[in-house]
Amino acid sequence: MTRFLVVLSDVRPVDTSTRDERARPERRRQVVGASSREAADRIAGAFMALGMVRAGRQRVKVIAVGRGRGHRPHHS
Repeated sequence: MTRFLVVLSDVRPVDTSTRDERARPERRRQVVGASSREAADRIAGAFMALGMVRAGRQRVKVIAVGRGRGHRPHHS
């Protein structure tokens, strides 16, 4: 089973350096786990209604994590 994380983070100000989320990740405001994509989408929808997200100061990301047994990746 794939789990999902819904992440609410601050939008970083634009600068001239390259964007590297591993070296300088955006500040996370909230992280919520969900056991299905549908649940993650509902949570993300609620976050997207927040004023800071609508104003472009925060963003919402849905990330798939923790694939369970029986899942085989698709190769192209």
